[in-house]
Amino acid sequence: MTTAVLDAPAARTGHDTVPLPRLLAAELRWIFRRPRTLAVLGLLALIPVVIGIGLTLVDDNPNAGGGPDEGGGALLASAVNNAFVLPIAAIVMSLALLLPLASAMAGADAIAGETSHGTLRGWLIAPVGRGRLLAVKAFGVATVSVVSVLAMCVTGVVTGLIINGTDSLFTLSGTTLSLGGALARILLVAGWVVLQLWAVGAVALALSSWTEHPMLVVASVLAGDIVFTILGFLTSLDWLHPFLLTQNWSMAPAEVLQDPMGTQMLGEGALRAACYIVIGLSLAYARLSTRDG
Repeated sequence: MTTAVLDAPAARTGHDTVPLPRLLAAELRWIFRRPRTLAVLGLLALIPVVIGIGLTLVDDNPNAGGGPDEGGGALLASAVNNAFVLPIAAIVMSLALLLPLASAMAGADAIAGETSHGTLRGWLIAPVGRGRLLAVKAFGVATVSVVSVLAMCVTGVVTGLIINGTDSLFTLSGTTLSLGGALARILLVAGWVVLQLWAVGAVALALSSWTEHPMLVVASVLAGDIVFTILGFLTSLDWLHPFLLTQNWSMAPAEVLQDPMGTQMLGEGALRAACYIVIGLSLAYARLSTRDG
């Protein structure tokens, strides 16, 4: 339990006396001991493998079951025989639901989950500042986001190289990349996606601070994700699109697949996510600072 780190005698003598590394380590142990966290991470890591095998079967028999364009779109079709595109395509597909689910679950469990179990009160009555408490919880959510994306990157790259070999690293413009160059671009996409997930996690933390029902937080975040996506398709609401977190989630990562590489949508998406992070964490802190238990 994370509250165990708050029971030391030294913690009763002053404010913020519990060492921060100890708090962070306890939070990570609490997070990665949850079976649902491990289950989601395992599922995410498996997705690139399943996609890679599926694309291999489609490539071997292109007339069976239609083709990749019918199910996965142009990006998924471009991943056939391309070890560079495979991990990026898998991440983009998962960004529609599963990756935000991982961050939403982490944010919901961080505060609402501990409230429902009665363990958050130990944090609130112990000499741990509310800002430090939120920082520890935000660190846990951020770690889940990083691990989720990195797990997909690792299995995606390994699967792509095993199936297609190191000579299959080429952009959609037709230029061939070195292994180092391909990995650098994949990590750029991974960093951008992690930033989007941090924004989702910040929103989840804000909602989590107002309720003791973690499933309500998860449902609200995923419902917002769906609503934002639908609003993004409505051309009559073009004025609203720059404010939607999910705007260009399916297109911005594709900029790294071109040569020369584009950065406009990536930059806009990063700035938008940073704004959501600031707003989400500010709302969470405002609630925690007035909360007694």
